[in-house]
Amino acid sequence: MSNKNFEDAKAVFDKYDGSYYQMVRDGQYEKYKRYCVPKSLEKEWLKSKQNAEYKELLRSKNMYKTAHAFDMYCHFTSLLGDKNGIRIAEEYIRSCGAVPSFKGLYGYPASICASVNEQVVHGIPSGNTVLKEGDIISIDTGAYIDGFHGDAARTFGVGQISEQRQRLIDITKESFFEGVKLVKVGNYLNKVSAAIQDYVESNGYGVVRDYVGHGIGRDMHEDPEIPNYRTGRPGPKLVKGMTLAIEPMVTVGTYKVHTLPNRWTVVTNDGSDSAHYENTVLVTDNEPELLTLV
Repeated sequence: MSNKNFEDAKAVFDKYDGSYYQMVRDGQYEKYKRYCVPKSLEKEWLKSKQNAEYKELLRSKNMYKTAHAFDMYCHFTSLLGDKNGIRIAEEYIRSCGAVPSFKGLYGYPASICASVNEQVVHGIPSGNTVLKEGDIISIDTGAYIDGFHGDAARTFGVGQISEQRQRLIDITKESFFEGVKLVKVGNYLNKVSAAIQDYVESNGYGVVRDYVGHGIGRDMHEDPEIPNYRTGRPGPKLVKGMTLAIEPMVTVGTYKVHTLPNRWTVVTNDGSDSAHYENTVLVTDNEPELLTLV
């Protein structure tokens, strides 16, 4: 097939999303059939088109709205207190035509998770929680729109925080980016996990074992699980189009954790501080795309 015929055939294929029925309806099928496009090539075109549309959907809708909600939540919680911040975050997500992914998920009662100091994940926002100067708060939230989910987390300082707490936040964020360097087609997932663990532990911190990242897409939690530590298994091989929620949870002291009596909030066993950083990452043929980073 000449380059010109290749381009013409692909243009027809893309226009009709690979649907022979629609080509027949518009009188284009006989023309398309003359190009003799192999089925294997059509599959590649369709997969590429679906990946591009999925990426754009996440980029333009779920992910950016989720990230903006984080920014607004952080700003207003420090100014107005936790209860007002909860309302503002949910209202913003809904004002964008999205739905909070977390609310009602497995029975979770809120639209975001807000975990303070020694709380690792799944802290339930409460009007009884008053943030103080020097606290750190991890915000984890997701948005669902047009059939897809986005998920991300950040840890913020409230007002002026200690150098020790700022370093914890920085190392947690940096460990995420160390892992993302290994998000490449053909790599095994455990390379990502090992890179995160090595960076965290080389800086003197602990990596939580009981909670891990996950695949994400039409469901909030999809395969594969994404540990932030070595498991002794290679894990799945990364392929183009995979969408991963990578989320290191890092502690100052022990990596061991337990759940409070509310059955949701996870805290460190020794009461040491914890930080959390997460983005939704798209595997591409080139560099990975961070769909929740604005």
